[in-house]
Amino acid sequence: MKTLIKTHNMKSLAAVLWLVMVSPVVLAQDSSVTSSTRTSSRVVTTETTTVEPWVWIVGAAVLIIIIVALSRGRGNRGTVTNHQTTYTKRVEDSEE
Repeated sequence: MKTLIKTHNMKSLAAVLWLVMVSPVVLAQDSSVTSSTRTSSRVVTTETTTVEPWVWIVGAAVLIIIIVALSRGRGNRGTVTNHQTTYTKRVEDSEE
């Protein structure tokens, strides 16, 4: 029973500490506490860059070469050969 009360007290303490730490963050996001109005005008220009078609073709060719090289290299690693030779010796009874 004492351990149950002790864990309940620890959970309550952790909850209170968490609320104390989170409340300043929540209050800092409230815009009604302080309000300041600033007006600024800025001109933003964006440039659109396009990639030439030959870059896509070269990239695709390199990707295909890499995939082919990786798939061919894995074929030899997977096979494991175990050569064992079994010798059989016959013993015949010889009558003298």
